[in-house]
Amino acid sequence: MEKSLPLFPLKLVAYPGVKLNLHIFEPRYKQMIKDCITEGVNFGICVFIDKLLMYGTEVRLEEISKTYEDGRMDIKTIGVQAFRIVSFENPYRDKLYAGGNVLMLVDDPLKDPMVFLRFKNLLTEFLSILGNTSPVIDEELHAYAYAGKIGLRLEEELKLLLIRSENDRLEFLIRHMESALPILKQLETAREKIKMNGHFNYLDPLDF
Repeated sequence: MEKSLPLFPLKLVAYPGVKLNLHIFEPRYKQMIKDCITEGVNFGICVFIDKLLMYGTEVRLEEISKTYEDGRMDIKTIGVQAFRIVSFENPYRDKLYAGGNVLMLVDDPLKDPMVFLRFKNLLTEFLSILGNTSPVIDEELHAYAYAGKIGLRLEEELKLLLIRSENDRLEFLIRHMESALPILKQLETAREKIKMNGHFNYLDPLDF
């Protein structure tokens, strides 16, 4: 399905179903938020990495947490659906901000329980090394909800957004954790050794 949206280029990836807090300070985006409220429409966050890329996520304004005297705003949003940009206008019509037509991307939300179990076990180990010894992993949540917890680079976050199958997204995160875990374990070992510096060491006698 194609639709028109105000567009907000940012150096980040917004995900469907994931909350995102933003500080709005530029005049064009203050105008955009006011228009979204007045017209009851959503806006799109499109990914900018060195240049504008042609993908992003429609987001819904959930709440204006704070409005400052100069018009700046702290807002809470939630992702709705990923899209591909069909046309981009800057400025959009008679507005200060950009906008255009986007094509909403169809998603396959089904996941294999065995794939999710592998993901859950790896994520538990991954987070425990980072200091979260009892992470709560909700089986009702999707891969997007955990993407921000495992250190993806911006380019990898975009790759995840473009994967249209939940199973494939989980496999993508599994591969990332499998490659990162050995490095994390080495860092954990080094950290433990550093903690021992300055302490009395009780060493076993050597028989030679």
